[in-house]
Amino acid sequence: MAIRIGIMGYGNIGKGIETALADYPDMELAVVFIRRNPADVKIHTSGVPVVSAGEAEKWKDKVDVLVLAGGSAMDLPEQTPAYASLFNVIDTFDTHAHISRHFAKVDEAARAHGKTAMISVGWDPGLFSLARLFGHVILPDGKDYTFWGRGVSQGHSDAIRRVPGVKDGKQYTCPVASALEAVRNGENPVLTTRDMHTRECYVVAEEGADRGTIENTIKTMPNYFADYDTTVHFISEEELKEKHSGLAHGGFVFRSGRTGVHKEHDHVMEYRLKLDSNPEFTTHVVLAYARALYRFAKEGKKGCFTVFDVPPAYLSSLSGEELRAHLL
Repeated sequence: MAIRIGIMGYGNIGKGIETALADYPDMELAVVFIRRNPADVKIHTSGVPVVSAGEAEKWKDKVDVLVLAGGSAMDLPEQTPAYASLFNVIDTFDTHAHISRHFAKVDEAARAHGKTAMISVGWDPGLFSLARLFGHVILPDGKDYTFWGRGVSQGHSDAIRRVPGVKDGKQYTCPVASALEAVRNGENPVLTTRDMHTRECYVVAEEGADRGTIENTIKTMPNYFADYDTTVHFISEEELKEKHSGLAHGGFVFRSGRTGVHKEHDHVMEYRLKLDSNPEFTTHVVLAYARALYRFAKEGKKGCFTVFDVPPAYLSSLSGEELRAHLL
């Protein structure tokens, strides 16, 4: 039987999950939950119900894995532990500074109700996290660096749109080119957060809103903008749609280290992603890990997990024999 996937929320991530399911024949979309009026939302998959989030409990025996597609700023800190009491859940929580706290809350809820959960799945945190782990264990005497962009950050864009007075907005994360090249060249520079990235925000303000207050709120927002050189551009709604409708992103993870009796040999490990659609790529990662989560649940594992806890073979629909024959 196919793994029954539920989606909570129908924004970029929710829509991306629905689209990505076409590439996973061992999965099927069972239901989409939304906080809006279900009658106002039309999804692409025929025959799949759109249901009010308030009715979710009625579906707890009809969904194998619930993908939580909300934002990290306001939605997931509350939604993931709440729904972990009803479903096996997976989310894309990406506020790095709060991952440990989020994990603890979700783990407590999932264990209390005999459920299985996984948090912070995507490409960072997620695939980049694994790249950093490999770097640490392979080059213990070294330093790691992570660069993001240039691209649209969904989490940071969502945070902008939550600011009072903001009608719409996009945020671009931009690596500082000189810092990136110094790392790639094996120079092992000492870099601060501000040295590595800048942030560019394109904001559509509501009529009559105080732009100075909006700009200050964005630039001083902890965990998002306060530690970076941030530029805020106020533009029209038409310009935002015309010039900033895409969702491209990407980035680099480096590990620079030394080996040898006298540490005479230098090595640089580089992992790069170049993504034309951030949500579409992210949701493919989520579904691969949803397969692993489903297998964990079938094995009786309870509580919360991350990408560090998943054996790579659990991500694939191929058998061990097929993996050894074709990918090893």
